[in-house]
Amino acid sequence: MMRRVGILGGMGPEATILLMQKVLGAVQAQDDADHIPLIVDQNPQVPSRIRRLIEGHGDDPGPVLADMARRLVAGGAEALAMPCNTAHHYAPVVRAATEVPFLDMVQASVDHAAGLRPAGGLVGILASPAVRMVGLFDAPFATRGLSAVYPSDDAALLAAIRLVKAGGPQAQARDALARASADLLARGAVVQMIACTEFSLIPDAVVPTAAAFDTLDCLVAEIVAFSKRC
Repeated sequence: MMRRVGILGGMGPEATILLMQKVLGAVQAQDDADHIPLIVDQNPQVPSRIRRLIEGHGDDPGPVLADMARRLVAGGAEALAMPCNTAHHYAPVVRAATEVPFLDMVQASVDHAAGLRPAGGLVGILASPAVRMVGLFDAPFATRGLSAVYPSDDAALLAAIRLVKAGGPQAQARDALARASADLLARGAVVQMIACTEFSLIPDAVVPTAAAFDTLDCLVAEIVAFSKRC
């Protein structure tokens, strides 16, 4: 009997659907019952993390995320997962709202990066500028002896994220991600994390010579492992 995982989704909607597709693809199933049971709260009305963290105004996403967590647990979720890197700034609020485990995409991704880079190595972060501004990866990187490198052009990355949110994968967004990846590579960050689930929709835009991985894939592995661990 596999355990149910609740998904705090909608940030953005396509990224949540991509997570579900990846969870499906991660299981070798012979029948429906072999797949991971998920309960998904696809809530695009979570207040904007960009508006709150970058622009400094707008509603606090924390209380909405806490309510989602409680609803998911009331519906039978035995653990929670959130396919949005920036929203992990509010992970303490989500954890405090229930007593079930929170499958931390940030920590799982840092652990994966540490397996690719020796202590003292640089890791490029392809993410919303909010991730850098709130220092989302700083503390977990420090415990593993890693250093984060961020793209130079915040405005271009933010514009690319908004393009994907508005109209899905687009050539202009791909170009912006490719330039950011090349910038990181030129500054010594061979290992690169796709740490925005909008960019998870266009992973092929990352420079081919970079050793890139997607934080969303790290979360998928956590979900599958938790569900199957009875």
